[in-house]
Amino acid sequence: MEYLDLLMFAVLIGAILLGYPVAFTLTGVAVIFAALGWAFGVFDVGLLGALSQRIFGLLTNNVLIAIPLFVFMGVVLQQSRIAEDLLETMGRLFGSLRGGLGVSVILVGALLAASTGIVGATVVAMGMIALPTMLRNGYNPRLASGVVCTAGTLGQIIPPSTLLIILSDVMSNAYQQAQFRQGLFTIDTISVGQTFAAALLPGLLLVAIYIAYMLAKAWLSPTDAPALVQPEEQPSRSRVFGALIPPVVLIVAVLGSILGGVATPTEAASVGAVGALMLAALRQGGSPHLIYAGGAALLGLGILARLAPVRLQRADTGALDWLLGVFAMVLVAVALAAVGQALRRAWRAEILKPVMTSTMTVTAMIFATILTASVFSLVFRGLGGDAHVEEIIAAMPGGADGALLFVMALIFVLGFFLDFVEISVILLPLVAPVLILMGHDPVWLSILIAINLQTSFLTPPFGFSLFYLRGAAPKEVTTGQIYLGVLPFILLQLFGMLLLWLWQPLATVLPKLLF
Repeated sequence: MEYLDLLMFAVLIGAILLGYPVAFTLTGVAVIFAALGWAFGVFDVGLLGALSQRIFGLLTNNVLIAIPLFVFMGVVLQQSRIAEDLLETMGRLFGSLRGGLGVSVILVGALLAASTGIVGATVVAMGMIALPTMLRNGYNPRLASGVVCTAGTLGQIIPPSTLLIILSDVMSNAYQQAQFRQGLFTIDTISVGQTFAAALLPGLLLVAIYIAYMLAKAWLSPTDAPALVQPEEQPSRSRVFGALIPPVVLIVAVLGSILGGVATPTEAASVGAVGALMLAALRQGGSPHLIYAGGAALLGLGILARLAPVRLQRADTGALDWLLGVFAMVLVAVALAAVGQALRRAWRAEILKPVMTSTMTVTAMIFATILTASVFSLVFRGLGGDAHVEEIIAAMPGGADGALLFVMALIFVLGFFLDFVEISVILLPLVAPVLILMGHDPVWLSILIAINLQTSFLTPPFGFSLFYLRGAAPKEVTTGQIYLGVLPFILLQLFGMLLLWLWQPLATVLPKLLF
């Protein structure tokens, strides 16, 4: 019975591999092993009384509230075909360059990652639009498939990202645990803004590595990545700006407000959701004047709230305060009218219903996994699992670096079979406090793990990006070609992780400057 906790973890992995839904598997395994532990006298069932507090804490977590808003923003952009316009325009812009189509796919993947953060939507869109174009122009199917899959996964490391939001919450809790165990009671935390800032430079580094590989591949093997056989007409400047401005506006509105300290991640996510809805409404035709006025009103409200907050309930309110209050109410009315018109247009275009359905599905999956993982971790800790994990990590040769190498290898292997959410909420709460106690910087550690988890989208046999592309790719592209195509990019990911390991300021310098 001494190793009942480790048996519990092994049974969980086996049950997930058999195909049972993760949320039900986590709860079922936890209940079974709680009963076994109680029967053998090694588990105190009184610990289960903490479940209500854990559930309440999850549902009132201000950080996780941003998840459905970011998901909504990404699905709206995908449904409104903004991503398709961007792909077509960038493909024509770089098509005359050898390997240019591949470069355009990587750049579009980075832009979509910074404006949507939805991996599935990005991979499917590029698989349906860019991949056939690359194949028609003589690209090697393996290279084309690898580029599309990898560019789509940039949504996991370039903020705003659901992975980074979950990681910031998990690592902040782990950091607090580590400080309590050190006897500190004035503790520091890790915010989503810090995690976003830390991920920005490593994410751009990965983009640069992918582009360098694409250009080198085109130079060394011209037949694998040729220029366009029949170069299309170069897009006009207005067409390029028209395709680039929508995602750039969202990137500035969302990331700029977070990194600039103007808004919290949840507030910025709500701005992004409303902004994406307005951009989608503009594409449906009709008069754009009210939408533009609504956007200007929201911008004005943001500036007003920053420079001269209106507080009419104060006893010393003067005429200027009332004037500003009336002005703010007018701006709110204009913004509400614009949002109402955007909702009507989205409903008439049959965009709103699938957007809401997708948002609810993804959000429910994420929160169900986090909630049931809390049940699992409570039972696992009650069986002494956290002590066993700490002993195993501490016994690794090489000290702190050896322990981190072991954990990173474990995450990489689990990524072959498990989703990033499952790894984040099941494994990381167990290992992260130990690694932080060994002296690893928690912000740097978050990004190193994030890149490792991003790789789980590419690793066969269960990489999600591989499945997304398989469903969207032309029939002539085989599953084997997709699997072989991502292998060089997995090695590039590992190379990026090595660079981050050797040069920690890549992840820590921006958070220190901004926060």
